[in-house]
Amino acid sequence: MTNRPVVVQTEAIEAEPASWLAERAELVRVEVGSPVLDEHLARAEALLVKTYTTVDGALLDRAPNVRVVGRAGVGLDNVDLEECRARGIRVVYTPDANSQAVTELVVAFTFDALRPRIFLETPIDTPTWLSTRRELIADRQMGDLTMGIIGLGRVGSRVARAAAGLGMRVVHHDLHKIANEHSTQVPREDLLATADVVSVHIDGRASNHRVLDDDTFGRLKSDAVFINTSRGFVVDHDALARFLGTHPAACAMLDVHDPEPITAANPLLAMPNAHLSPHIASATRSAKVAMSWVVRDVYRVLTGEAPKHAAV
Repeated sequence: MTNRPVVVQTEAIEAEPASWLAERAELVRVEVGSPVLDEHLARAEALLVKTYTTVDGALLDRAPNVRVVGRAGVGLDNVDLEECRARGIRVVYTPDANSQAVTELVVAFTFDALRPRIFLETPIDTPTWLSTRRELIADRQMGDLTMGIIGLGRVGSRVARAAAGLGMRVVHHDLHKIANEHSTQVPREDLLATADVVSVHIDGRASNHRVLDDDTFGRLKSDAVFINTSRGFVVDHDALARFLGTHPAACAMLDVHDPEPITAANPLLAMPNAHLSPHIASATRSAKVAMSWVVRDVYRVLTGEAPKHAAV
């Protein structure tokens, strides 16, 4: 096959979708920072990116023939949508591909925070057995607690259903006042004051930068569990560290950070009640494959068809 469109891929995707696209286009894998990147950008008609490639005016200036940007994932914080719109470039993505995976991690974090447990690897005597069982008694049971969800989008609504299924009272705060059969919309201040577990699911708009600040954490219960799987920059990490330092019964479970990778400057690294994971919320094979199938919409645009999931 000749005259196939050139697609520059800057981050890894799953093998089957990559092979599917490679049968239909010239798929060039080259990382940002490579000395040959500009050579391939000059020929590219499409860009295929994930989380850590910034698609802005500077990059697009080096790729004058690009017609479509495919984001294998959900968040579009790393893609300048207005710049793409101004240049007539379509942006396609996979908006619901990892919702289940992220929800599962939120539930796992909740269990990690509330249910102490160990796994036995060797026999133990009766006194140790009995003392260990006493030490592992959970102070709180989920069915007695309130889950507060900030942002009731695709993931937040799934978390509401999961938490309700575990017997939790569920409240949420969303700017759009979304109705949900599993949750009750409440003012933000009420959510922060009453929730035992707070799970954050807000988008990457500029106004959300460090929106969770000293005022936010000052309203939480002294033993609150704070979970963030949305975006690292929505949390003021210094404010969260101050809260955790003065409330040792509280804990934070964070999967996203600002910046990534985590640097030595992150104040939460020194907090024993802060638990940080390396951005793994979407790390299930099913989610990875579903996100990688953005290649179908990339190819649709290249062949003149309408994409199914377009942000621009």
